[in-house]
Amino acid sequence: MPLFDPADFRLPPGITHVCAGGETPFLHRHDAALLRYAEDKSNGMPGRHAQESQIESTRAAIARLWNVEHGDIGFVSNVAEGVSIVAESLAWREGDNIVIDADEYPSVVGPFAMRRPAPELRIARGGEPDRLAAMVNERTRLIGVSAVSYLTGERFDLTGLRAAADRVGALLMVDYTQASGYLPIEASIADFAFSACYKWLLGTTGVAIAYWNRQRQPDWSPASAGWNSFGAGARGYDTLPPLRPDAMRFTRGNPAHAPIYVLNAALDYLAGFEMRDVYAHIQGLTTAFLDALAACQIPSTTPRDPARHGASVCVASPQAKAMQEGLAERGVWAWNGHGRVRFSFHAYNDMADVDRAVEAMRAVYV
Repeated sequence: MPLFDPADFRLPPGITHVCAGGETPFLHRHDAALLRYAEDKSNGMPGRHAQESQIESTRAAIARLWNVEHGDIGFVSNVAEGVSIVAESLAWREGDNIVIDADEYPSVVGPFAMRRPAPELRIARGGEPDRLAAMVNERTRLIGVSAVSYLTGERFDLTGLRAAADRVGALLMVDYTQASGYLPIEASIADFAFSACYKWLLGTTGVAIAYWNRQRQPDWSPASAGWNSFGAGARGYDTLPPLRPDAMRFTRGNPAHAPIYVLNAALDYLAGFEMRDVYAHIQGLTTAFLDALAACQIPSTTPRDPARHGASVCVASPQAKAMQEGLAERGVWAWNGHGRVRFSFHAYNDMADVDRAVEAMRAVYV
């Protein structure tokens, strides 16, 4: 049985929705969240105070979910913006490098690759679990990694990468977009971490989580700022006002209030479940799906070891687009892109969805 009640979501009848890695369906409770925002926005200063309260309660909920301090949590508009703020803040030296995987998401890589001069990109290739750690050397300034790969569904060993970073004094920056909302997270393993909110977190686009590990990096400061980056009462510029003491210094201007109202409602929903139970439920589905694909002789690029994959199972094919369309014709909504079909499960799915996805895949696989 599903762990989440499918009736809580805008799930079309008769559809097997297995594209959480792209977009999850909206919760019905988000209708009320958006209406609450509309009312608060229209209510003058009391409404602004209500918006500020939503920001703080959302930060607190994220902190609980990621097992970190409230003050370590801020907001950016998307992961690429947050990564860019970190990339711009570092004093780069000639010969510095960052370590990434060949299949890393562009938002983690682009802000560094586009700098002038750009640090060397040390690119790990292949499928060995420790391939990123093996690329780290004495000139590595940062390891950039997604906790779970968007392309293959592979889960990375963050504990090993933390140890590799510490050996050379490098930063560890983690993108939790493909993990947060079903995988238990200890964000303090990272120096900086980010996550989009419109996938397993059940939120929407327009806001992303920014985490600053103030214990590991107490002196960190962004290279640019806006009005919201400064402390309360900032006025006059003969002396530069102090930055905010917490991770809201990431947020240069007004945060995206409407998406934060939605995110707060989503986090309240997720708080009704233990993440370990959500994770166990989803792992049961992904493992069964991988086993069924193997029995049908349909290869997957996702590691079959449950310790090495997240909530997505990926099948690479030059016919991925046609396959995804064929699946949709059979009532199975998967995700297409980058030469693979991705099946992403959440806790509103059950074994019937696995069976239906397998049967549809047998019919369309080329």
